[in-house]
Amino acid sequence: MRLLVLGGTEFVGRAVVDAALARGWEVTVFHRGRHEPPAGVTSLRGDRTAPGGLAALAGGSWDAVVDTWASAPTAVRDAARLLAGRVGHFVYVSSRSVYAWPPRAGLDEDGPLVEASPDATDVPYAEAKRGGELAALDAFGERRTLLARAGLIIGPRENVGRLPWWLDRIARGGPVPAPGPRDLPLQYIDARDMAEWLLDAAGAGLHGPYNVVSPRGHATMGELLDSCVRVTGSDARLRWTDPATILGAGVEPWSGLPIWIPPGELYDAMHGADVTRALGAGLRCRPVAETVAGTWAWLRGLDGDGAPPRTERGATGMSPEQEARILAS
Repeated sequence: MRLLVLGGTEFVGRAVVDAALARGWEVTVFHRGRHEPPAGVTSLRGDRTAPGGLAALAGGSWDAVVDTWASAPTAVRDAARLLAGRVGHFVYVSSRSVYAWPPRAGLDEDGPLVEASPDATDVPYAEAKRGGELAALDAFGERRTLLARAGLIIGPRENVGRLPWWLDRIARGGPVPAPGPRDLPLQYIDARDMAEWLLDAAGAGLHGPYNVVSPRGHATMGELLDSCVRVTGSDARLRWTDPATILGAGVEPWSGLPIWIPPGELYDAMHGADVTRALGAGLRCRPVAETVAGTWAWLRGLDGDGAPPRTERGATGMSPEQEARILAS
């Protein structure tokens, strides 16, 4: 299998590359050169946002391409048009953010979508991802396009800093505010599990949209944080705290306390997807303890004090002052 990955040196793209190499696939990565790709791939360099930036992709053919682009839809549009006659299948890593707000709990792939355009440039994330979907569909057609609508993605090489923040904080030990309820069900996907499913799906020629995230309740907030305590070996003591106290301290769900969202409309939207279709197509999700252990092992192997988050997404984690207010309440 000849695979082209647009990106392929960070987080999800790198997980796809690693999984493909492990299968013995012939892998080409097209990237900007900010991070070195692993040994064993063909490396093509270019900046798809710059004039002439796709020149390295002018020749060659592949069985499938995986694209993780999350900004201007025009970048997906231009790459897809260039490759349509030389690539068999287009796999676009999209997002559940493409559903019109607020997506109800239990929403499947037929839910209403945001308005978007493949010709858009500077647009919000939801419109960018939906525009990317439309760009891929326009160039490759429905039968040759797979739309993987991911939810929360965590695991090794995470460059957003959600699970790494929890691991770093818990590793420091002492009392740690733990956002309740403890048995709050979570829905997420390990990037490695997503990569394996994407490759299986590409090989099988699957097409159309899929919600690619674990079943609701695959893990709970308590199981996630207990795993963080165990794997770091710290003396951290989780102080389970009710949502009202956390919100009263000025902590924002999702960003101030990563991954966590209190019960309500936003929680239903983020942790309530129907994933029947993806599970039926072979999606398998490893236990949360394995995701936590793999992420911690990766963090400990980094040079420096922690994960290198993508700065355009903003800061992750609450301030020491907010933490102190919660612990004192």
